Amino acid sequence: MENRQFLIPPEFRGVRLDKALASILTDRSRTTVQNWLDEGFILVNDLRASRRQAVVGGEHVSIDVPEKKNLEWKPENIPLDLVHEDDQILVVNKPAGLVVHPGAGNASGTLLNALLHHSDEFALLPRAGIVHRLDKNTSGLLVVAKTESARLNLIRQFRKRTISRQYLAIVVGRIISGGTISEAVGRSRRDRRKMTVGHGKPAVSHYRVVSRYRAHTLVRVMLETGRTHQIRVHLQHAGFPVLGDLEYGQRVKLPKGASRELISALVEFRRQALHAEYLSILHPGTAERMHWHQFMPEDMKRLILLLKSNLNQIQWTAPAAICRSGRHIQKKLTYETGRTYWIVVSPRISQSCMPPRYHLILWDG
Repeated sequence: MENRQFLIPPEFRGVRLDKALASILTDRSRTTVQNWLDEGFILVNDLRASRRQAVVGGEHVSIDVPEKKNLEWKPENIPLDLVHEDDQILVVNKPAGLVVHPGAGNASGTLLNALLHHSDEFALLPRAGIVHRLDKNTSGLLVVAKTESARLNLIRQFRKRTISRQYLAIVVGRIISGGTISEAVGRSRRDRRKMTVGHGKPAVSHYRVVSRYRAHTLVRVMLETGRTHQIRVHLQHAGFPVLGDLEYGQRVKLPKGASRELISALVEFRRQALHAEYLSILHPGTAERMHWHQFMPEDMKRLILLLKSNLNQIQWTAPAAICRSGRHIQKKLTYETGRTYWIVVSPRISQSCMPPRYHLILWDG
């Protein structure tokens, strides 16, 4: 156990003791200082002190710094997809399905357990250095602190909003243009496991259209705040829930003319199609701006390819009158891609109106 001793400078006269000590101990949070005062690890003039007592100035402070270990959590050999690591921070690409922190129903098999196995230094930090989270079924980039000073620095950056995060989401519905959703997000009064808009803490999400498909849209979402389930709740509120979201989504919406492969992919996509693709922070040690980008996982890539394929398919059925006439006809079709097609139908059309043989002549649209 480390022992630290010092005198409180006179300029803190009249300030609450816990606030003064938190300002002096820059590598510790005010909550940590308060806990140490309550547990008797801090003595002022050789006496236990209250967190609320006022500082006079010149008091002698002695702190027996406890070695905090996460004894209730055990290290587990879970592979980590490391994007970056140095002596201050670690950036990991979290797969969908991996819980970040142990909780009710997830006592093990989490990112925290993996971090404890990766390095012993994480056992000395609150929450093993985890300073923000991604939902279980959201994939992508997440930064973890490796030292207490880095942890406090990252927490301050989140509060000051100097950390930049961007997500990719496949949503149900066709969004015409980007926009901003500024709606408070708080715990639902009906179901405490879910979040809702209209009350709670301020939350702001900016979104931009990346690609539009027949019945879905790929959007990029930039966060100003980081409330629980913020993107999922905001997009649901806007009328465009995240595809596959079992808590805030809706029934599967099949695009017109969807292939069997696309239908199967949409029905079987059982997690929210949400990925944290971009992360930017000020490095806690050097204050240098650092950036990381992570491409979409394979399940989202495959779904995007199928949605694109469906968008490019040409769907047209000859009217019954044309089937009876047996004559050449032309039909001009302009599709969402902006290209114009002319369909020339062969006269070899049976009276049963079986699908005719036809030629496609592409004109510059």
